[in-house]
Amino acid sequence: MAEARVKARSRRRESVFGERFAVFAECLLTGVWIAVACLGVVTYPAAFAAGARHLRRRTTHEAGGWREFVADFRTAERAGWIVGLVGWVAAAAIRVDVLAARAGIPGGPFVGAVGIFALVGLAVALLRAAAVWTPGATWRALLADAGRRTVLDPAGSFLIVCGLGVVTLSGMFIAPLAVPVLGAVAAAAVAVEERYRHR
Repeated sequence: MAEARVKARSRRRESVFGERFAVFAECLLTGVWIAVACLGVVTYPAAFAAGARHLRRRTTHEAGGWREFVADFRTAERAGWIVGLVGWVAAAAIRVDVLAARAGIPGGPFVGAVGIFALVGLAVALLRAAAVWTPGATWRALLADAGRRTVLDPAGSFLIVCGLGVVTLSGMFIAPLAVPVLGAVAAAAVAVEERYRHR
C-alpha cells in the first residue's frame, strides 16, 4: 500500500516535470517562429502577438501548431506592421536624442536618459499588448490599455524588462541563443498579463 502511494507520487512528480519541460521546449520553439516572422523588419508586433497566442493555447491545452501561428501572424500583421513602423521611428528618434546627449549639448545626459527610459517603456507596453492580442482586437486599443498596465503594474513591467535583458545578454554572449529566447520573452509577457488579470 505504502509502496503504491510512493509510486503514484513519483508518477505525479514526473508528470508535472514533463509538463513544465514541454512548456519550456514550446517556448524555445516559439522563439524560433517569432524570429522567422520578424524577418520582415516591421512585423515584430504581429510575430510576438502570434507567438503569445500560441503559448496561451499551449498552456490551456488547446490544439495548435505552426499553421495556427501563421494564421494568427497574418491576421495580426494587417495593422501590426504600422505599429512596427512607428516603433522603428520612435527608436530612431531616441537614437538621435542619445547621440545629441553624447555630443555635449546642455541637459544632454538627462534627455538621453529620458529617451532610453521611454524606449524601454514602449517596448514593455508593446509586449504587454501582444500578450493579450486576439483576432479582431485593434492595436490602438491594445496599446492604450497596455500603456496603462505598464504604469499601474511596475512589478510586472520590471519582469518583462528582465526578460528583454536576458535576450540582450544571450545575444551578446552567444548570438544564436537570442533566437529561441525570444519565446521566453513572449511567455514572460503572457505570464505577467495573467498575473495582472488574476489580481
